[in-house]
Amino acid sequence: MQTQAHKITLGTKEWADSNINCYYGCSNDCLYCYAKKMAIRFKRKTEDTWKIMIPNHNNIDKDYRKRKGRIMFPTSHDITIESLDNCLKVLDKLFLAKNNVLITTKPNYDCIRKLCITFKKYIGLIQFRFTITSINDDILNFWEPGAPKFEDRFKSLKFAFFKGYKTSISIEPFLDLNPFILVDKILPYVTESIWIGKMNYYNLNKDVENSNFFYDVIRKNCQKENLLRIIKESKINYNGIIRIKDSIYNFVSSKHVN
Repeated sequence: MQTQAHKITLGTKEWADSNINCYYGCSNDCLYCYAKKMAIRFKRKTEDTWKIMIPNHNNIDKDYRKRKGRIMFPTSHDITIESLDNCLKVLDKLFLAKNNVLITTKPNYDCIRKLCITFKKYIGLIQFRFTITSINDDILNFWEPGAPKFEDRFKSLKFAFFKGYKTSISIEPFLDLNPFILVDKILPYVTESIWIGKMNYYNLNKDVENSNFFYDVIRKNCQKENLLRIIKESKINYNGIIRIKDSIYNFVSSKHVN
């Protein structure tokens, strides 16, 4: 199967025109997190302090005007029980200014329930993009140790869907060899799109004690043959609802991939 090279779209630009965050650090503490990697690289955080969420009061207390296009919130931390109140404050200001917001989160059910109830009058301005990367809690516990388990995320998706919100899913990075088992389970509750992306920015050759199984799984996931199979199946069986991230297209098109 041949694939055409895609122009690389960096960061959040595949999904939104701008982004806003109101915390430093994230208690999810995902091993593959790019924001964590950059914070450590530029000495804003350490491996130990990243999971301590510090409020960014400049962004919490400021007023917001109407922005052009869609805003993605948040991008470098998550909406957790700890951060919920301040996230609600920021979102309320964004909606008062009539901004369209893509709310991105590894969803905690209590947080999603609060968001859905609080902002029901702004439902036309909101699309949720829930990150659900695996159906297997053992895999989630390793790569995303502080994030909600699968059933909590699935319950959150269904709650938002039945409340009438626009729902979409990010399976990035996909952590199961066959992401379509997950896709088929969540599909009835998705109104917009499902995005599939590979793991980036992480040294998969790193040898960590007692973790070889999890690295081996991701290495198999990212083999060109498997990525091409995912591209093909998404086009044949899912009527355009699945979007393949540019990182996959450019990886399989690379001359350096075996």
